[in-house]
Amino acid sequence: MSEGSTGGKDSRSGEKLGGSESHDTYALYRRGLDLLGSGSAAAAAQLLERAAVVEPDSRSILEALARAQFDTRHYEAAAGSFRRIVEASPSDDYAQFGLGLALARIGDHSAAAEHLALAAAMRPDLRHYTDALRSVRATLRARDLAPGEEKD
Repeated sequence: MSEGSTGGKDSRSGEKLGGSESHDTYALYRRGLDLLGSGSAAAAAQLLERAAVVEPDSRSILEALARAQFDTRHYEAAAGSFRRIVEASPSDDYAQFGLGLALARIGDHSAAAEHLALAAAMRPDLRHYTDALRSVRATLRARDLAPGEEKD
């Protein structure tokens, strides 16, 4: 899920980690981002899960956790984390994209197409959004044409 990710930077939301959050939580978040950026998604997920327990509504932590979950192939968990961001901020194109990708990986292509279409509509300039949408729609069309298979 590295393409289009924030690459270890704080979320585009401009959300600040600090204030009422403890220094330890911020340290977990920063270390988790560093590990995620260096390709250690499983270790990152462990730290980010701990940070998310302390700050469950932090979009920055949730986004980093969702990326780590996706990169470790825990697609249902990633979908859950991305969904929490989407529910709080439906206009977050990256969360819509991530949710769509995670749903596609767990086989819910119809729902994936909805979220990917929203992401692509919000950011038509991002080719990986439109490519992912095109791929999911092709899968849906192929399933509609396949005889005797269950449809989404």
